Amino acid sequence: MDWLLPALAIVLIVEGIGPLLFPNKWRNYLLQISLQPTNQLRQIGGVLVIIGVLLLMYF
Repeated sequence: MDWLLPALAIVLIVEGIGPLLFPNKWRNYLLQISLQPTNQLRQIGGVLVIIGVLLLMYF
């Protein structure tokens, strides 16, 4: 369980780079995402979760 907080910190750093360096592009990106159908967002989220779990099991 010692890995959980450092992993969360890394996620926050990576997620914060986009809005920090490119705020206008980030805003447009979020606008485009908000216009996607709900099912497509669920599929994308599911794929990302599966990839994350597989990478966690691999490493």
